[in-house]
Amino acid sequence: MRKHVNRVFMGFALLVLLSVVISRNFSASAPPSESKNKPSLGESVYNSRCVMCHGSDGKGNGLAAAFLHPRPRNFTTGVYKFRSTESGNLPTDDDLTRSIKQGLHGTSMPDWAPFLSDDTVKALIEYLKSFSPRFATEKPKPVKASYPTPIAPATIAAGKKVYEKLECKSCHGSDGAGTDAVATNLQDDWGYEIDATNLTEPWTFRGGLTPTDIYLRIRTGINGAPMPSYAGSANEKEMWNLTYYVLSLGRRPLWSMNADEVKRHFDKLDQDAKANPVARGKYLVKTMGCIDCHSPYTKEGYLMEELLMAGGLKWSIGPYGYLYSPNLTSDKETGIGNWKDEEIKRGITRGIRKDGSRSIPFPMPWTSYANLKEDDLNAIIAYLKTIPPIYNKIPEQESLNMFAYLWGKFKMLILKQDFASISYPGNAGTLKGANQ
Repeated sequence: MRKHVNRVFMGFALLVLLSVVISRNFSASAPPSESKNKPSLGESVYNSRCVMCHGSDGKGNGLAAAFLHPRPRNFTTGVYKFRSTESGNLPTDDDLTRSIKQGLHGTSMPDWAPFLSDDTVKALIEYLKSFSPRFATEKPKPVKASYPTPIAPATIAAGKKVYEKLECKSCHGSDGAGTDAVATNLQDDWGYEIDATNLTEPWTFRGGLTPTDIYLRIRTGINGAPMPSYAGSANEKEMWNLTYYVLSLGRRPLWSMNADEVKRHFDKLDQDAKANPVARGKYLVKTMGCIDCHSPYTKEGYLMEELLMAGGLKWSIGPYGYLYSPNLTSDKETGIGNWKDEEIKRGITRGIRKDGSRSIPFPMPWTSYANLKEDDLNAIIAYLKTIPPIYNKIPEQESLNMFAYLWGKFKMLILKQDFASISYPGNAGTLKGANQ
């Protein structure tokens, strides 16, 4: 019996030893697949910091992209706006470092300097460059900037003439703030809406607000945007004069104004809003988050941009059953094309539908909009009427059966249990010609 036990023990010990040897040999000759596929530092940082906006493939199509204005950069094209290189050229590593560390003012691109070390930024840049084959075959050509013209009143006056000569007011307006601008529906090279920079607010300049920064925007243009390079249309002296004229347009920021200046500033904003209610309404609709609920999304979480503001998002609201976001396009049959202005106002501020019934104050937070100014309500309506019609027939609200409703209210009111508000992917509406 003892011999048998010893044989078993020796056999087991031999098996363990053999396993250890094989394991060591295998580890030395063929590392585990995890180590082979371990992402680089740059890729790891990109996946944790950048992918939500720029997308996993670098095409600027992350989950948040459709909600951002302007759109995130598409790295696969190798087209970058803010550079110290000639028009159409790739940026330098220093250009990319600056954009990452300082961010782009007035956009959703934050400054990453407090969070990323220099070595991490370098690794991230190498990974970003891997998205476009251009970096493997092309070399950036830095601009050889001339020495700045000394600034003086005559320099600014000369710059104003260059502003007029180059027709900068077509996009930026006669005052740099868009007044009298004729090019108001600008798009980038990918067909996305883009705004001309307000030259009276230099702290929002995405490429920087120093004289050299502004000169470079004039000299190199902004690739992918309507802003061209003026290197062939103006000489060096003219471009520097224009630089100083642009700087002279900058107004005082709000935080440095006194009470009277603040009042005058906001009075002017009110006047501008009344003069262009559609632009004001568009701003309000975007900032109030109307797109988030009145547009469906895919099961992956991407906004269905072809159905922007066409409603069809399904919600489960605890004991209140199932709700569907209305179609806010100008379609006369399924949208608000046949709604009167007062009916739209009642819906926004009191939650009253066209048939006179009232919606609960969520997910449509009409109680939050109850005190909107009349001018702002009129502006919102003016903008909604410009949204192209999309036929998307929205289902009626679905109530729960009496038992489910009472049980849900009991849990909410007596047991003090919160209920989940759930939105579902896909379009719950019926499109034109769809067989339902």
